[in-house]
Formats: sequence, C-alpha cells, structure tokens
Amino acid sequence: MSKIQIRKAEGTWVVRSGGAVLGETNRALELSEDGHAPVIYFPREDIAMAFLDPSSKTSHCPHKGDASYFSIVNKSSVTEDAAWSYEDPIEAVAEIKGYLAFYATDTVKVEQL
Repeated sequence: MSKIQIRKAEGTWVVRSGGAVLGETNRALELSEDGHAPVIYFPREDIAMAFLDPSSKTSHCPHKGDASYFSIVNKSSVTEDAAWSYEDPIEAVAEIKGYLAFYATDTVKVEQL
C-alpha cells in the first residue's frame, strides 16, 4: 500500500505560467507519496481561476480518488491538463479537497519564494 503524508508546506509558494502569476499562497499543502516526488497543493481561492479551463480529462488514483484536470489559458498559449484537483477525495486525504496541484513543465513553474 502506498503511504501518503500531507503537511503544511513551509513558507510562501507561487505558481507561474507564461509570465503570469496564477497564484501565491502561504497555505499550501505538501503531499508526499511513496515513490513519487512531493507535490504542492494550492488552495483554490488563492489561484486565479480565470486562467484555468476545466478539461475533459480525468484519472483515478486508488489512494486519493478521482482527479479532474484543468488547462492553463493565457494570452500566448494553452497548456493542456496542467493542473489537477480531487473534488471528492477519499477520506484518508480529505484535506486536499478544494486544492489544486500543477505539473511543473517548461511553461509552468511551482516555486517557494
């Protein structure tokens, strides 16, 4: 069984795409799962949701539940399925409900300030 730990991420975190700041928070959560790099989850209310379009993509994780995806849309580009959220996570990880995580890519940066 995969072991998942969720803790408050220290400090202030920012997510940027295409030169725009999509969000900045000091309320991020860090989710650590065996065999995976830690993932920073941002509270939805700290993200500029106007830049995110819901995607038709979904996935299922046996340890977290069903994920919904979002594409980042800005003036210069669209980054498909760049963010995900567990709208109704399983009870063991309920605290990530209402949070978004982002794939760090060439065009998407998740950084601690």
